[in-house]
Amino acid sequence: MTDVTRREVWGSMLLYPRHTLPTAAAPVLVASCLALHDGVFALGPALLAFLAGWLVQLGGVVTDNYNNLRRHGDDREHPRFVEALRAGVITFGQLRAAIAACYVVALLVGLYLVHVGGVVVLVVGLASIAASLLYSSGPFPLGDRAGLGDPLFFVFFGVVSVMATYYVEAASRAPAAFAFVHRSAITTTGLLASLPMAALTTNILVIDNIRDLEFDREKNERTLAVIVGPRWARVEYAALLALAYAVPVWLSLSGGFRAWILLPLGSIPYAVVVARQVFRARTHEELIPMTPRAGQVLLLYAVLFAIGLAYG
Repeated sequence: MTDVTRREVWGSMLLYPRHTLPTAAAPVLVASCLALHDGVFALGPALLAFLAGWLVQLGGVVTDNYNNLRRHGDDREHPRFVEALRAGVITFGQLRAAIAACYVVALLVGLYLVHVGGVVVLVVGLASIAASLLYSSGPFPLGDRAGLGDPLFFVFFGVVSVMATYYVEAASRAPAAFAFVHRSAITTTGLLASLPMAALTTNILVIDNIRDLEFDREKNERTLAVIVGPRWARVEYAALLALAYAVPVWLSLSGGFRAWILLPLGSIPYAVVVARQVFRARTHEELIPMTPRAGQVLLLYAVLFAIGLAYG
């Protein structure tokens, strides 16, 4: 017998709504408000980009849990998940079905975005799915064996998510003149706007890797935190935080935006509170609530940044 319920398994153990939703919503919000600033905002493509991105993330999360439990049947890191599997509350077959459903629905949603944006969107979508699978799958999972989880998060959940969302919105509004009119926004301002989302999203993974350091070492998994140690992982966290807050200052000084672009600086007090807790926490239990709080930092920053981009 077990007291683990299906609702607990699918909600708190697999969907992780307190950080998958912010990491999916934040880049779309920023990209959409940049598109609004440029006069090319399109609600339909924005919503579909959010849904597709969220589904790809969920597919990656379920895949990671599936692979972890297949390799480590007595995993001390997730004892209640192991308990649920043994009690039949959830099965490996159900996890495989959930993985397939996430990616299939994401591809179906993406068909319209491919229609709007062409082969570039198709390539980006397939690459994103491949990255979320390769993070934990195969004989050489990138996130667990080469310390490549951090750059994968930075590129795909930050840079790619923002720029691809902007791309499909602009393409849907001005397809004929798109390549000429919006090229500079995609290569310069769009890239700069994506960096805070990339940095703050990666920080969620940094906290996870510091929190799970002991378990990852036991399982011979080489995350970046395992490779460089918890002290330097915290330095990485601080550096990414500094990058996020340097971007609106740079955009303000460059003369392309008004003072509104500095609104994200208003989230610094909460970001500092969370950072201090991350630096002071030493146990797994102390670090558990830090992941959703880092998601809150991301979402708060994204809302303020989006307003600044729209009105700047």
